[in-house]
Amino acid sequence: MASTMTNTRGDIIVPDPPLAQFLFGNTRMAWFWLIARVYLGYDWALAGWHKVADGGAGWLDGGSALQGFWTNAVKIPETGRPPIAYDWYRSFIQMLLDADAYTWFAPLVAYGELLIGIALILGAFVGIAAFVGAFMNWNFVMAGAASTNGMLFAIAVLLMLAWKVAGWYGADRYLLPKVGTPWGNAGDGGSAKAAGVKQAVRPAAPKASKPPRASRRT
Repeated sequence: MASTMTNTRGDIIVPDPPLAQFLFGNTRMAWFWLIARVYLGYDWALAGWHKVADGGAGWLDGGSALQGFWTNAVKIPETGRPPIAYDWYRSFIQMLLDADAYTWFAPLVAYGELLIGIALILGAFVGIAAFVGAFMNWNFVMAGAASTNGMLFAIAVLLMLAWKVAGWYGADRYLLPKVGTPWGNAGDGGSAKAAGVKQAVRPAAPKASKPPRASRRT
């Protein structure tokens, strides 16, 4: 069993099992996460580029494309299931429609998708980019647009778990040590030492004292 770790406040820190450490915290797996993040990033960048290219018709000129998507999402058909399964989420989308939020929300979606893709491909702040992408996937699914969002959401969650090494072959290899982490100082890479985490060490058993040697008189 792994030894106990505690921080300066006395909180017990449960270490990850060896398999999780290897998959999500070992740079030997960085090549795998490189493939995953480039695949996901290309998908996001392509989706965003289609929205902003050629003048961004429907997305950058008033948001009519997003307006149509939301309008279809909130419809309740006479027969069959509605696109949105939860009433509270349908009310939320209807509120955005009534407030004409699509006029500013559509450019946010278009540029957001493009920036998420670029960040993932470059390996810059992979954990944050994957989180924002997963949140957008979740909203698309909630609005009734399953498509590939389920698979992209799953890849994004895995990248969030592997955030420490997912950008090893990318910008994060240099960015994370510079900016630090939420629990460490900039320049130390958020090390356990900076976070005040120490590993409890069992006291060594006292060594048995050797009996004194008998002196020989000459």
